[in-house]
Amino acid sequence: MENMMKIYEFKGFPNPARVRIALAEKGVFDKAEFIQVDVPAGEHLKPEYLAKNPSAVVPILELEDGSVISECIAITEYIDGMWGDQTLTGRSAMERAQISMIQRKVEAGFLDAVAAFFHHATPGLGPDVESYQNEDWGIKQREKALLTLQWMDGILCHQEYLAGDRFTVADITAFGGFMFAGFIEMDIPDTCIHVRAYAERLGNRPSILLAS
Repeated sequence: MENMMKIYEFKGFPNPARVRIALAEKGVFDKAEFIQVDVPAGEHLKPEYLAKNPSAVVPILELEDGSVISECIAITEYIDGMWGDQTLTGRSAMERAQISMIQRKVEAGFLDAVAAFFHHATPGLGPDVESYQNEDWGIKQREKALLTLQWMDGILCHQEYLAGDRFTVADITAFGGFMFAGFIEMDIPDTCIHVRAYAERLGNRPSILLAS
């Protein structure tokens, strides 16, 4: 079968995993060709890749007509809208707004914050890739991530998923955060018992196992 889209990624990184999970959830994993971009070797900084995504990050989605979509949430919006009901990003206006709100809070407060700690307060991807580091900023972002986990725990004591009673893009983003936390060996606090149980449930979800 001819591939409908190309995904440029570095397998094993949290953000590419987010797109893989979305594809698996929608049952269209086989409609994508995965093209590896060696981020630790700086391949994402080469002119060939920058021509596709000037932001120099992975993943991106390239369609058959050459159109490129970057940013995980935008790629997931496309995937969710193209195949079946919009279960990941919401059906009604209110549902879409609520999922988008929670997703953004988790992305900024947890995933991005842990990523900032990784890139600024640890060796990260090494001196050839990490051109600027601010350790104080990284440490502050780790504190932000821990506060966000406490906030998430307050939600999860009442419901199974972050944005309601079913799995959505907000949960995909949270799993990306857990992946990054694993990179830096940042444990979920003992006080966040609901987050601990939630992270374990996500890790056993079929789409996440397939995407790994």
